[in-house]
Amino acid sequence: MINLKNFLDHKIHIDSLSLKKKFALNQLKQLTEHHYNRCKEYKKILVSENYSFKKIKKIEDLPFLPTDLFKRYSLKSVPEKKIYKILNSSGTSGQLPSKIYLDKETSNLQSKVLVKIVNSIIGSSRIPMIIIDSPKILKEKTTYSARVAGILGFSIFATEKFYLFDENMNINFKELNIFLNKYKNKKILLFGFTFIIWKHFYKIIANLNKKINIPNGILIHGGGWKKLNDNKVTNGEFKKKLKNLFGLKEIYNYYGMVEQTGSIFMECEKGYFHSSLFNDILIRNMNTLEINPTNKLGVIQTISLIPISYPGHSILTEDVGVITGLNGCKCGAEGKFFKVNGRLKKAEIRGCSDTYEF
Repeated sequence: MINLKNFLDHKIHIDSLSLKKKFALNQLKQLTEHHYNRCKEYKKILVSENYSFKKIKKIEDLPFLPTDLFKRYSLKSVPEKKIYKILNSSGTSGQLPSKIYLDKETSNLQSKVLVKIVNSIIGSSRIPMIIIDSPKILKEKTTYSARVAGILGFSIFATEKFYLFDENMNINFKELNIFLNKYKNKKILLFGFTFIIWKHFYKIIANLNKKINIPNGILIHGGGWKKLNDNKVTNGEFKKKLKNLFGLKEIYNYYGMVEQTGSIFMECEKGYFHSSLFNDILIRNMNTLEINPTNKLGVIQTISLIPISYPGHSILTEDVGVITGLNGCKCGAEGKFFKVNGRLKKAEIRGCSDTYEF
């Protein structure tokens, strides 16, 4: 269905008003028909809404599923015997997690797209990597949390991996110093989930009156903003504090979810998230669900060309945001750029690092 060569050979940021519309719409129409024919629950939803494929003239016409459906139903478009792994979203005690069913084709495609997107930030060569987490989290076998999926996904960029924490979430100071000395003249990738970085790395080092210098580090982080916002920690303050304590000059947030693993939206140096050839974003009115114009706050709908094994290509999230522009970001990247302003008031806390247990 997906032509991988055409899909992966283009530059990732393109003018959303030109090639992307033609290329993406064709793939998305194929995905919609694919899931309609192979996922009985998805078909029932579209039939109940009297949906017609003739309606799909532009991306805005695609049918969408709210994220809540992935918690209540086993939505998959491949036979059970082809399920390669199951991803679970994060959730507090008592909440149902989303379950995302992957076959090998979808899993491989997620990895290829993630590489293409992240390479636009770190370059095409693999580099040493500090994982701001504990290796204990990887002991899960049959199902993968969003946190585990993130660690495994980003690990492919590493020539050598170092886990910052031991099994009790204590910092391995001795090993950290050895790692930093070994690669003091090389670029280093740091990856972790936002709240874990803040609570277990930044706060601990700050309280100990230590200062660890990683001026050649590139930090990529995501998830967990609900708890930081509750503590009045903004994205700007997060960056400023980590820059002052660790000397980090490059800090990039990303926006993504387990329902569309791989096709993340990376933040640019100007503080905006960007769509790519592999994904898109729409903003809908909170009451009518009609498409909002640029610069008007609404509910975020995310589009991904990746999901083949489950109908997750068009999702209505529980997040609120605003599209700032269709082109012309001062960072130089083409295409849509946007801000995420938080969660809908009644939405569950689902950030990858908002909840975790050991």
